[in-house]
Amino acid sequence: MAFKPRSDSDGAMSEINVTPLVDVMLVLVIILLVTAPLLTQSVHVTLPKTSETTPNIDAQPLQLGIDVQGGIILNKQPVESLAALETILTAEFVKNKEVAVHLYADQGVVYKKVAEVMATVQQAGIAKIAFVTVEE
Repeated sequence: MAFKPRSDSDGAMSEINVTPLVDVMLVLVIILLVTAPLLTQSVHVTLPKTSETTPNIDAQPLQLGIDVQGGIILNKQPVESLAALETILTAEFVKNKEVAVHLYADQGVVYKKVAEVMATVQQAGIAKIAFVTVEE
């Protein structure tokens, strides 16, 4: 904080105090950094941990999730059965032959359920399946 010697002119001080502005901006940046990772995970499952990999961002893949109870979720929408899932995936494959599926399976799901869902994806004609995990 700088003080000026008193002069003959008692005009208004025209300097802006930038410190409060910087404080507010830093708080906004911290809020952004904390909330941004929470917005990226769309399927709420506990993922197993593996080493880091680089994602393929050429096309938007379908997000297929299996929750801990064995429920199937496709692009944030619940699917009642494997037959309904196959119908939806076949329609997506007809629209786009290069469609890919990212499989989000909770680590508590039995392997049989994961295998059934993978077989359903393959029966729909989709060959590109990726498993999504979290980094240790």
